[in-house]
Amino acid sequence: MSEITIVSLDEFLLSPTSEAGKEQALLGAESLVRTGALIVRDSRAPKEANDRFLDLFEDYFAQEEEALRVDERPEVGFQVGVTLENTEKPKCASDEGCKAIIDSLEPSERPVDVYAHGADPKCRFFHRMSEVPPYKSCFPVLEAPNVTPKRFENTWEKGVNEWGGFMKQTVEGVTRMVAVGLGLEENTLLDAGRFGSHLLAPTATDLNKYGKLNTIFAGFHTDLNFLTIHGQSRYPGLHIWARNSGKKIQVRIPPGCLLVQAGKQIEWLTGGLVKAGYHEVVCTQATLDTIEKRKVEFPDRPSIRISSTFFWHLTPDFLLSPIPTLRRQAETRFGPQEEYGEMLVGDQVRRELGLIALMSSS
Repeated sequence: MSEITIVSLDEFLLSPTSEAGKEQALLGAESLVRTGALIVRDSRAPKEANDRFLDLFEDYFAQEEEALRVDERPEVGFQVGVTLENTEKPKCASDEGCKAIIDSLEPSERPVDVYAHGADPKCRFFHRMSEVPPYKSCFPVLEAPNVTPKRFENTWEKGVNEWGGFMKQTVEGVTRMVAVGLGLEENTLLDAGRFGSHLLAPTATDLNKYGKLNTIFAGFHTDLNFLTIHGQSRYPGLHIWARNSGKKIQVRIPPGCLLVQAGKQIEWLTGGLVKAGYHEVVCTQATLDTIEKRKVEFPDRPSIRISSTFFWHLTPDFLLSPIPTLRRQAETRFGPQEEYGEMLVGDQVRRELGLIALMSSS
């Protein structure tokens, strides 16, 4: 895990303009540039809240499919409520650019074969945690009302908003820190995402059905949003690929930390200086070992792998266009970059959802 830098958000927030605060900002920004990820310490996000969140979603996804299906909202591209297994396809299964990335890797560093994989066996739940803008958005589909599961209606809002609130608080602190590290005004990125369609987005994989070695839970892909933040999962299996090495890294999040990954929106805004990080989730030997250990230690708990994940977005009506100073840095450090052009964030989201079979991209 040595390639991904651990930074202290506590130290940055204590004094963003101090030398110590600026040092953390530079370390965080450089980790995103080099690897597409960083690990952040934030004492405000307690482990106990993450545990309660994981318990809640283990219980939710242990329900019968008939009960889960009531919470589907395909008419809004599954952007709220549940997405059942074998619905979402990894973007790389339909993207020639991804295939070129995979082909460029050493055979030993390649992901599990996403092209023979089909749709992911994971389920997902989307719960929107965004601020309603004081204007009429061009993208009302990205403001769909949240879904409250019937069985959990008395405890759901408190359960999801507790840990979701901690992750949102942390990732917004990271946007401030990274902005300083990139040489921008501290609130530049935070302001650009003030009305973003932020999504609490836990995934679930039934380990009784899919707990077999090398089974893909989530195929090789990048995220479409700005920054993704993860708390600790109870089961390992997340791999990321560092830009600077092309090596596959098995992620282990230290106690008291969260993982932050770059998405496509920050790649676009920085003109390629920060690249969206490729990653996959698969069943490894460590996953199998943990399954057996938890069956002994917690025999009454469901064998379901839950990720505690939060997608932080830029505002749908924000115009994506590379920041010139960052674009120049990208070309100086890494050579010519792709032409990103200009596009509203809402249009970018709709296009990306089409690539993973959740919404028409037309």
